[in-house]
Amino acid sequence: MSIDLEHYLVLSATLFAIGLFGTMAKRNFVVILMSIELMLNGVNVAMVAFSRYVVPGEFTGHVFAIFIITVAAAEVAIGLGILLGLFNRRGIVDASEMDLLKW
Repeated sequence: MSIDLEHYLVLSATLFAIGLFGTMAKRNFVVILMSIELMLNGVNVAMVAFSRYVVPGEFTGHVFAIFIITVAAAEVAIGLGILLGLFNRRGIVDASEMDLLKW
């Protein structure tokens, strides 16, 4: 049995679906950030799989995956900064309590 493109796409869709569920259903800000990371990793798996199987010899999908990883790292840094500021001011990490733009 060999691993084909369909296997990678099923894995990618599963990761994306788990991340989407975690983003929509959970209230904890840390869990929401982790769910967004899962969604981005699902997209990365799909891009690298398409790059390998559809256009062999091209590394375009790999380059885009590296850019997505970079953007994800920046998103986590900003998200954790917002989380720490919210926790220092209000003592909460619940995303439903974030109703004010100005603390």
